[in-house]
This record gives sequence, C-alpha cells and structure tokens, in this order.
Amino acid sequence: MRQAVMQGVFAMLIAAPALGNEIAVKAPPAAAGLDRFDWRGFYVGSHFSHLTGDSNWAAAQGPSGTIGLFDMFDAFRGSGSYALGLQGGYNFVLPSGWLLGVEADIVTPNLIHGSQSFALPQDGTREYQTRTVLSGTVRGRLGYEVHGWLPYATAGFAWSYDRLHWNNPAADQQETALLWRLGWAAGAGVEVPLAPAWSARVEYLASGFGKDAVDFPAAGQRVQSDLMLHSLRLGLNYRIGEDLGKSDIFTRGVDAIELDRFAFHGQTTFTWQYALPFRSPYRGTNSLAPNQARQTWDTTLYIGTKLWEGAEAWVNPEIDQGYGLSGTFGVAAFPSAESYKVGSDYPYARLTRYFVRQTIDLGEATETISGSPNQFAGKQSPDRVVITTGKFSVGDIFDVNRYAHDPRVDFLNWGLVDATTFDYAADAWAFTYGGAVEWYTGAWTVRAGLFDLPATPNSTNLDPSFSQFQLVGEIERRYNVFGRPGKVMVTGFLNRARLGRFDEAVRQGQITGTTPSIDLVRRYTSKTGVSANLEQQLTDDIGMFARAGFSSPNLETNAFTDADRTLSAGLSISGRLWGRADDTFGLGGLVHNISASRIAYLDAGGMTAIIGDGRLPNPGSERVIEAYYSLPVYSWRLTADYQYIANPAYNRDRGPVSVIATRLHTQF
Repeated sequence: MRQAVMQGVFAMLIAAPALGNEIAVKAPPAAAGLDRFDWRGFYVGSHFSHLTGDSNWAAAQGPSGTIGLFDMFDAFRGSGSYALGLQGGYNFVLPSGWLLGVEADIVTPNLIHGSQSFALPQDGTREYQTRTVLSGTVRGRLGYEVHGWLPYATAGFAWSYDRLHWNNPAADQQETALLWRLGWAAGAGVEVPLAPAWSARVEYLASGFGKDAVDFPAAGQRVQSDLMLHSLRLGLNYRIGEDLGKSDIFTRGVDAIELDRFAFHGQTTFTWQYALPFRSPYRGTNSLAPNQARQTWDTTLYIGTKLWEGAEAWVNPEIDQGYGLSGTFGVAAFPSAESYKVGSDYPYARLTRYFVRQTIDLGEATETISGSPNQFAGKQSPDRVVITTGKFSVGDIFDVNRYAHDPRVDFLNWGLVDATTFDYAADAWAFTYGGAVEWYTGAWTVRAGLFDLPATPNSTNLDPSFSQFQLVGEIERRYNVFGRPGKVMVTGFLNRARLGRFDEAVRQGQITGTTPSIDLVRRYTSKTGVSANLEQQLTDDIGMFARAGFSSPNLETNAFTDADRTLSAGLSISGRLWGRADDTFGLGGLVHNISASRIAYLDAGGMTAIIGDGRLPNPGSERVIEAYYSLPVYSWRLTADYQYIANPAYNRDRGPVSVIATRLHTQF
C-alpha cells in the first residue's frame, strides 16, 4: 500500500508534461502559443522529490560504519524520504538557441534519516544517528531547446544542515550536535512548457559533501562523517519575465494552471501571535505562558488530475514550520487553528491530502463551479452524489460554515472555526484516512463518513489496523429567509477507540497515591457527540454564524480538544458598508465548558493533550471573544486579529488573556 501511494503521487506529477498542448483557462491571453515558449528571464517554482543517500562515519575511538539514508513511506505516520522544495532562477537564451541559467533552491525534507548501533569494549551498546534538517543548492544550468522540450545539465554548490546524535540507550542518554556541510551538486533534467507562463520538469540531482567532524563531549568522542544524497525531482516553474519592475506578480499574483485534465494551485500563510502579560499565580506543565510570541508558516500545493467522467484526484504536499503559543498548550479553544499539535523550528514537508473524488450527477449539470484549490472548474447538477476517499480532513466535508471555518482567511480560534465538541478523527496535523458520501437533493444534503482514528489519543500516528474508527453523519437543510440564503446542519459522531474515563483515572490516583493519568485507564469504548451549525446571510454585506454542541462528558479527547458543551456565534461584515468592498470585519464569541469528572481530574493534577495547570480549585467556563479585520495588500490578504480569553483552560485563577495576531496570506 505504501509503495502504491507514492507511485500514485509520482504518476500524477509525471503526467503533467503530456498536457502541455492544452489551453490554460487562466493563462494570459497575450501568449502566442506553447510552441514558442519564452524561457528567458526570472522564474520561481516548487518541486517534490524522492531522496536516498548514505553517510560514512568514523569515531576517534574506534567504531565506524556506513548509514543508509532512506525511509519507506509510512502511510499511517505520514513519514518517509520525500521532500518539498522551492526554487528560483534566471535564464539567458543565446542567439544560437543555447540556454544559460542560474538557479538556487531550498529543500525541506520530511525524513532523511539513518542510524547504526555498535558495541564499545567494556562499555555496552551505543547508537549513532544522522538526520538532514534542511538542504539546498546554487547551480548553473546549460540547456538547448529541442522541439519545445528543454533538456539541460546542471552543476554547482550544495549545502546541508544536519542534526547528529550519539546515544547511550541503556542509560537513556543522548548528545546532539548540529553541523553545516558544504559540497557540490550535479545532475540533468528536461523541462517542457505547460502553459504560457508555466513549465514542468523532471530532474535527477546528486549532492556530495566531504568529511566534517563534530564533538560529543560527554561521550568523549569526535566523529567524522561525509554525506551523499540522490534525489529525483518533479517540479513546476512560473516565468516572471526579464524585467522584475514590469512584472505584475507582486501586485496581481500568480496565475493558476487549469487545463482540461490537470490543475495546479497553491497558497502560503504566515501568522504571528503574542499573548500579553496576564495574572498567573501558578503554572502547570500544560499551562499557557504569559508574555510570549510564536509564529507559524505553511505553504501548500494543490495538484489535481481528472481520471474519468466525474472523477478527479488531488495531492496536497505542504511545508510547515513554527509553533503555537506555549507549544499549543494552555487553552482548550486554542487561539490559532494554523497551529498544529506538533511544531518545529525548521520547515519540513508533509503530504497532508491525497484523495479521489467521484461526482455522479443525478440531473442536468447547470451549476457553474469556479476552479479553486482541490476543485476543478466546470458544471454540476444540483442533485448529485459525491464520494470522497483517501487522506483528507474531516473538516473538509463536515461542519463547514462559509463565515467561520478557514483560519487562513477568517477566524483563527479553534472554537470558532469548528465546534469544540466535534471530536473529529485526525492525526496531530488534523488529517486522516477515510471516505465520505454526500447526497444532494433539492434543499437537502445528507452526508456520512467513516474515518481512521489515531493509534493513541492526540498522537501523530493513525491506527494502521483501522480498529479504532469514527462514524460521522450530517444532515443539511438550505433555505431562504426574505430572499436571503441560509442553512442549518446537524452533525453527529460515534468514536470506537481506546479511551480513558476521568473518574477511573482519579480513583486509581487516589488508590496508588499518585497523580492521576488518563493514559493508564484506557479501554475500548464508545464516544458520541452531536452539534448544530447555522449560517445565515442577513443583508448583502452581513452574514451570521452559530454553533452549539455536546459530547460524552467523562471520556478523554480522541483528536481535537477538551470540551463537553459549546456555544459560539458571530458576524462577518463586508467593508462595502464603509466604502472598502474587499475588506472584511469579523466578530465572534464562544463559551464552552467541561464536566465535573474532567474538572476533578485536572484539579488532582492530571494532564490532557491540551490543558493542565497542575490544579483546578476554581473552575469556570472558558470564554473567548475574537475580532479580526482583513484587507487586501496587492495579491495578499493582511489580517489584524485580537482575542480575549477568560478562564483559560477553564481556570478562573489565571487570566484573562489578551492575544494579538497578524496574518499574511495569498493563494492562486
């Protein structure tokens, strides 16, 4: 299965050059034709790569070896030896037709890693590990266009930033050393036009680094090692032109590719948040810390192809970096849905989605659909069946609200973009495997889904046996009130998983005289919940949303956050009311609470995946007010955001907290 998934990703990307003779829907009309593609000038792009390599190492006191750097793709961990990179360069075309160019890139691996165990005389087993954190190159290119294709050779400088470990497993001791490497890169590839401003390429690149040394003082070891990497890259480039001053890429943005059977979109989002100083008489392991700032950054590619009538496949490789406030701890309605439950100082690659969608029209296709990320342009019937299978987010299909659901463009708080009691199936990055069926008929839609739950609650790994699963059902009713559209949805879920009960954890802690731990009382059981979701257009410029929900009060959270009852509502207001039609102002509020059993667990010092101040003598409802203002800045959207959080982690002793944020987002 793992090999099949990776082969499917590569096959879809490799198929792109064959589409070069199609007409791009959004291509600039001035382009004369792909047979006269202009390679000259600046370009930017991205690539997806499959990597392998090795590292020869030798310690000063005897041990040595060779480490293979390759990890098979693990579908339920999302890990493997793949990477996503960004590149940019400049091409100069000679009158003879030869192309001379220079290109620089940065590569964000998912996992380029290896380890080797060995025995030291009279000292037991040790382990040496190496991992490439980031890498990149600066290279020249030499090519010649042949019938529209551009074969080329490339060579230049390479760099790598590695993390090395010397481990003593018996004593659970580990030393870490960081190492910058400089070396060479060489390879060859072929590039072909896709659309008037776009080209696709496939490239092989080898990167070699000579021996460098690091010290592990506690172990008394100095280790020398080299590094060799091989990568097969599949990429896309967007031509800017020879004169950056005349380009509109900075003001209008990038044109998406939308061909007859292939589409390519992208987005990038940067957020920065700061929690102002607040009252904090005590603090626990999972407490929100006052007076701190954190940032996150992500870039996502949306690559799609049409398979057969009504069917399309999409792959979303993504680069992630950064942390939530306090490492995404301390507030149940966490203030940034752009923050995952895992964080990283350095950017890394993930395959967030890869899925197939089949649409079966039950009537005449009269509704026009605009092309967008994970959606081809076209027509569909109002009455239809839609089947989605693969890896994606439950929130892509369920509990959707046009005014409060996308933290990249509207509200940031977890409790305003989703119902906090909707404990939807997900890994720590909010994605999972499963399938959903949607039946649209008249003013009604009925949805049902089956999804894989994490192996342990709130973990990075999904259950490979699928023995822990979630059933989701949703009924949607669309209507008009005085000519204004609205809809109401009711969503219910059933989780079958190994979960702990808070009352049992407290009793066990009392019996053993220890701090209660939910991890120690898990057993296979059922968790249920239901929520309602309302959206209503009030005027041409004002929309309203509201959610309410509850879930099983004595069971821990599978994958989302700590909440047993929730209520939220708010408004989205267009700036057209004050003469700025492209601006948006949002205002929302949330109140949610937890059960007496969860309060007792937290008061006894227990921790959950999100909250835990070490005690909870004065519990209260967690309450949030969020306001944001979003405006366009050329091809970007800039957002200022403020959140007021009362009783963070349901603790009246701490806070209230004021959180300010800014967000910068663009997509094509």
